[in-house]
Amino acid sequence: MTTDTESGDSTNTRWWILAFVSLLMFGNYYVYDSIGPLAEQLERQLGFSDTEIGALNAIYSLPNIFLVLIGGLIVDRFGAPRVTLWTTAICLAGAILTAWQGSFVTMAAGRLLFGIGAETMLVAVTVALGIWFARSGVAFAMALSLAVARGGSYVADLSPVWAGSIYDRGWQEPLILAAGFAALSMFFAVSYWWVDKSGTPPKPLAETPVATERIRWKDVARFGRSFWYILALCVLFYSVIFPFRSTFAIKYFQHAHEMSLESAALLNSYVFLAAIFATPLFGWIADRYGRRALSMVFGSLLLPLSFVGVFIGAGGLWLTTVLLGISFSLIPAVLWPSVVKLVEASRLGTAYGLLFMMQAAGMTVANVVAGWLNDVGRAGADNPAGYTPMIIFFAGLSLGALFFALALWRREIGPANHGLELPGGAIPVPIRELV
Repeated sequence: MTTDTESGDSTNTRWWILAFVSLLMFGNYYVYDSIGPLAEQLERQLGFSDTEIGALNAIYSLPNIFLVLIGGLIVDRFGAPRVTLWTTAICLAGAILTAWQGSFVTMAAGRLLFGIGAETMLVAVTVALGIWFARSGVAFAMALSLAVARGGSYVADLSPVWAGSIYDRGWQEPLILAAGFAALSMFFAVSYWWVDKSGTPPKPLAETPVATERIRWKDVARFGRSFWYILALCVLFYSVIFPFRSTFAIKYFQHAHEMSLESAALLNSYVFLAAIFATPLFGWIADRYGRRALSMVFGSLLLPLSFVGVFIGAGGLWLTTVLLGISFSLIPAVLWPSVVKLVEASRLGTAYGLLFMMQAAGMTVANVVAGWLNDVGRAGADNPAGYTPMIIFFAGLSLGALFFALALWRREIGPANHGLELPGGAIPVPIRELV
């Protein structure tokens, strides 16, 4: 009897599954990033404050603070295919509700519902890839799936360019378009569920476990100093990247640098365009040559430098967004696999669960604080200086991330190191945070 790795049918099945889950994540990422290109219109047409606009993305992250505690349990209990199907349906319902009417409460409820479904769906996708690629190729499969998913963010950023007529007709049709992408995700979730039934996944190798996102609090006290440095870096880094890039960047470029919606959207898209191609490359370099802690220092250094460029402008904005993209490629590609060198395999679920929980908390707070700072500063097209406190806020968080990256590097070149600077691969990690 042949094994799955020897069976052509089973091999074909796993690549079909990779294609389907990657495409459903493409739609999911599009929906998440659909708010940013609309921020200025929501303010102008619906009278939303920046605090409310920030809350639309903050409320997505809010349930993730708690759902990470049970997401892995749900997937373990009911299986990845069924949970993917259910949660993608919840995401679709949330996307439809967000586009239903121009009430902040209704839109916030839709985004909350979308966040509830998206978090556990991403856990299920992680498990699906871990199961079907357990014997070989799982790192490549997760990197490829992430690249496709980030393509959804890139397409969302460019939507004012390729779907400009929809934006010209008001705020609602772009959100209806986002709901259409959620419907496509639903189609691919059904396709994955159907194909999964037709094959038998390979048995995993003992040396390549897939971490589940469950927290055992008794394990937390056993984590070393390097882990806490990485956690602080993770929270600060993602509290800058997503609230700025996915919520306020396009609106900021429109008002502070007098760009059209199309030009601002194109400029912002460079961040994900760089990340789509560079993330797998940086991961390969880290596996081949090591220097993970030093790489995180370099990636963290680019973040405050990018905000200096964003604030000054002076014709080089495209370069600053590319630098943001490089930082956004380098840090995730190195940070998440590094965790497996810092904690024991039996505690990986606890470590990743804690990282995801604190990351969601940081993104929730940063979105609201950034919006509040814009409102306090009366930021707008007629007062672009009002955005200065927000830029200083993000720059300050960036410097904090750089501080913890330097602390990690200093520890890892000392006698208490965990081998982050040495060459060698790491076991696969959940795709949710390569997010």
